[in-house]
Amino acid sequence: MFRRMILAPAAVLAVALSAALLPSGPLMAQDAPLRIEITDGVIEPMSIAIPAFHGDAEIAARVRQVVADDLTGTGLFREIPAEAHPARAASFAEAVSYDDWRAVNAQGLVSAEVRQMGENISVRFRLFDVISGQPQGDGMQFDARASDWRRAAHKIADQIYARLTGEQPYFDSRVAFVQETGPKNARIKRIGVMDYDGANILWMTDSSSLVLAPKFSRDGRRLLFTSYDSGFPQIQIMDVATVSARPLTTEQNAMAFAPTFSPDGRWVAYSREQGGNTDIWLMDVSTGAQRALTNSPAIDTSPGFSPDGQRIVFESDRSGTPQLYIMGLNGGEPTRISFGEGRYGTPAWSPKGDLIAFTKQIGDRFHIGTMRTDGSSERMLTESFLDEGPTWAPNGRVVMFTRATPGGNGLPRLHSVDITGRNMRPMNLDFAASDPSWGPLMP
Repeated sequence: MFRRMILAPAAVLAVALSAALLPSGPLMAQDAPLRIEITDGVIEPMSIAIPAFHGDAEIAARVRQVVADDLTGTGLFREIPAEAHPARAASFAEAVSYDDWRAVNAQGLVSAEVRQMGENISVRFRLFDVISGQPQGDGMQFDARASDWRRAAHKIADQIYARLTGEQPYFDSRVAFVQETGPKNARIKRIGVMDYDGANILWMTDSSSLVLAPKFSRDGRRLLFTSYDSGFPQIQIMDVATVSARPLTTEQNAMAFAPTFSPDGRWVAYSREQGGNTDIWLMDVSTGAQRALTNSPAIDTSPGFSPDGQRIVFESDRSGTPQLYIMGLNGGEPTRISFGEGRYGTPAWSPKGDLIAFTKQIGDRFHIGTMRTDGSSERMLTESFLDEGPTWAPNGRVVMFTRATPGGNGLPRLHSVDITGRNMRPMNLDFAASDPSWGPLMP
């Protein structure tokens, strides 16, 4: 059985699919025995065979490579090298010789066919459990414009990942970021949006004014960012599809920065500085009505919403050093959740709701860490000269952040790490970048 999905042209980030053709129910087969058990212990990667895809050779090879890179890049899968493969099947429809694949210790097998018809492509794939000798869920077909072949590849990898891990996937997603050029004391910055793996970059702003800290809305249709276009930090909101932006804050006697959307997109929480005092404010995007959430002589900044939109986590030095606090949107006294050694900042609530990622400074070293929402189970994932600004993958499995190198010629680069602290990976970009914001899984 095949399920069919149609990918609309990727001219905008929120790509619509034909709802009638979406697969229903869980992404993994109900009786599928092959599954990676993801725990905090040592994970032995699953051995998976991804032989050359059938069909039109050139584009089939490109799709296959992206699928393989997505899966092996997680650290959860080990690709069996091509030279160890048994004889290639004559066609996509040919029956699988499970014994041959067991002989090379394959646990999973991917079979696919890519056909190009003018400006369109059709990609079919199947996943097989070699150990039990049966298909792992239904086959699927993705129809897309040829220019969107990478999205089709990410969709295949997403399906494989979900079926073999039982988790939601994250490959077909986008990341907003700030590109940085020029000397360290006079950086030129502009905002871009790219695929999660660094491909298909779209520039959202030019370099005519300083821009910082883009933040995606949960649906991926809008961006918030801090702009110095007026000479002082103010917040702008951008429609990603049209690349059109407008000021969200305009007070001449107050600075506004570090904005973030509520999960439903109705509210924006941000930092507002006036008269030397910085508090967290909340604004209704549609009406512009706003109110203060905090009111203290401390510096309160870097707000982040809980997935249900009922609480925020933020950074404050009200206890003497920067620490993390949680409070409800209805006000009340914030609750401190960080009590370890060092200074805490830039908190980000996991989309699963169970963890908060943060930046931590101990002495002259910086870390990306996670803790539970009550402050327990604190864990350091990284350590370097400067790691900061974590953002979560849509499934809450991976964190992306900025790592800067020391010295006058030091540069910021984007890196990612999974929540166990393993599988640290630099982003494949040929320029300096900072301030990542991971958007939602594309529909």
